[in-house]
Amino acid sequence: MNLNPLEALEANFQHLSDLLIDHLQPAEHLSLELAGEQSHFIRFNAAKVRQAGTVTDATLTLRLIFNQRTTYAAFPFTGDLAVDSAAGLESLAVLRQEVVQLPADPYIVLPENKGSSREVYTGDLLLPATAVAAILPAVQGLDFTGLYAGGTMVRANSNSAGQRHWFATESFFLDYSLIAPSEKAVKATLAGRQWQPDLYQAQIAQSKAQLQILDAPVHAVKPGRYRTYLAPAATGELVTMLSWGAVSEASLRQGGSALAKLREGKALSPQFNLRENFSSGSVPRFNELGEISAQELPIIAEGQLVNSLISSRTAKEYDIDSNAASGGEGLRSPEISPGRLQTADILAELDTGLYLSNLHYLNWSDRSGGRITGMTRYACFWVERGEIVAPIKDLRWDESLYSFWGDNLVALTETQEFIAEVGTYEARSLGGSLVPGMLVDNFTFTL
Repeated sequence: MNLNPLEALEANFQHLSDLLIDHLQPAEHLSLELAGEQSHFIRFNAAKVRQAGTVTDATLTLRLIFNQRTTYAAFPFTGDLAVDSAAGLESLAVLRQEVVQLPADPYIVLPENKGSSREVYTGDLLLPATAVAAILPAVQGLDFTGLYAGGTMVRANSNSAGQRHWFATESFFLDYSLIAPSEKAVKATLAGRQWQPDLYQAQIAQSKAQLQILDAPVHAVKPGRYRTYLAPAATGELVTMLSWGAVSEASLRQGGSALAKLREGKALSPQFNLRENFSSGSVPRFNELGEISAQELPIIAEGQLVNSLISSRTAKEYDIDSNAASGGEGLRSPEISPGRLQTADILAELDTGLYLSNLHYLNWSDRSGGRITGMTRYACFWVERGEIVAPIKDLRWDESLYSFWGDNLVALTETQEFIAEVGTYEARSLGGSLVPGMLVDNFTFTL
């Protein structure tokens, strides 16, 4: 029987897993994690192709546990069973020498078999031969700069307890900027599993409309509090902060969580709902231990903290139940529920204030108090009487999540956008956040 490349990769991973597990010695435990991709990349500058090609790459990580100690090694996974078997057996021998020299770990989590899974999500992506023709005509005459990446992403996990997981998804992202003569820029991202020409054309049209305003005289904004609309890309940046010492049960237990006040009885706006939602198929439900998360996990429901992310290690340390969070207890597939603000009414409801397309350089200014600081970025505007009238210079802001997701949250948009992870360091990133835009009162700008 002839296997397609993806099926062959899966079969070789399973064969190698069986081989290495068969070579374990008594009292040894092993888990294997595979991360791979076959991606088509195009880099654009000034609306011209500057670089194009395909990347096929995969890395296999072995984690060996013995006598309350653990160590790991990673090596390239070629898909050639003979080559990978030799590399795997060599790595296993090295790990065996290392593990006995390490200190015991009182909270170590042993591999278990809680059931296997297999998920394969197909897409409708641009073909390498036609991708340039699909992207460039809409941006001729513009200073269009960015990166397109599309293809198959793979994650797999197996362990010596007999558990097996396989996840593959076809996806793409187009991360681009339109640059004005003043060198100011409009930035946007389009991502998903299906390339939709009409959606791309509509987004480019919106970006071009914003670009025309960027060369107008800048409206000076003094430090103070302003009614502010944050577009989905800006909302997505705020959501990423929750993975950094907020939704983690370990952070809550250790006193460093930005959501600690919610556990103490404080509430956010009843409009605000946050959950992990794996139904989109953008990331696997299993974590690095092969534990499977629920399809959906509410975290904040109508402003109330109802769950945190609990890894098995944290569960063992505090004698509580795990919900199969990752070891870092960060969000993997976050979603903020939409509201009722219609897209056509955003500017009218904002009336006079600031329209923020993007944020960057976010950090906690007071994590225990839930305060975040950052900068505005790219296409951000001053709005008067429901009309965008001028661009603004980059502003420093500092605000509490207990305000912008609390009493000062006016409305959330009725539509959501998928804000993809677009990192390509070492490999393409998986996943992203599904979020609406948000209208808030009294957002604080400090510089």
